[in-house]
Amino acid sequence: MSDLRGFGMVRPKKQRVVSSEPGVTYFKPRGITLRELKEVSITVDELEALKLKDLRGLEQDECAKKMRISRPTFQRMLTSARRKVAESLVNGKALRIGGGAYMVGRGLMGGFGLGPGGQCVCPNCGHKVSHNRGVPCYQQKCPKCGTSMTRTK
Repeated sequence: MSDLRGFGMVRPKKQRVVSSEPGVTYFKPRGITLRELKEVSITVDELEALKLKDLRGLEQDECAKKMRISRPTFQRMLTSARRKVAESLVNGKALRIGGGAYMVGRGLMGGFGLGPGGQCVCPNCGHKVSHNRGVPCYQQKCPKCGTSMTRTK
């Protein structure tokens, strides 16, 4: 029987929960052709970390809970996302958003089991529509920008 130590059997990444797919997946500096641009890639779960912490202003423990990951994992993801965005802005690189170990979730994201009332809100532009009973908000697209909606109370 051979010894497998040293072969780096890597544990698969646990899927992180995100509230919706991003509505926009690419940003580039103005005035530079795509051929000339270098890219930085950020994953959908890293974008969710930025959104929860920096855009919505939630505490790290709350962010980690919403994404169903540990607080240290959330911190590493947030640090990585911030570094990539800074690299893109400072060095004039395009920013591609996609991939990662994630799933569009319900429950802890605030969109499941809130009863018949409430509103669906676009996490991208803030547009609100009345919640339709029996239709999860994340299955609806914002009429203004096309982003998947999330639920508010």
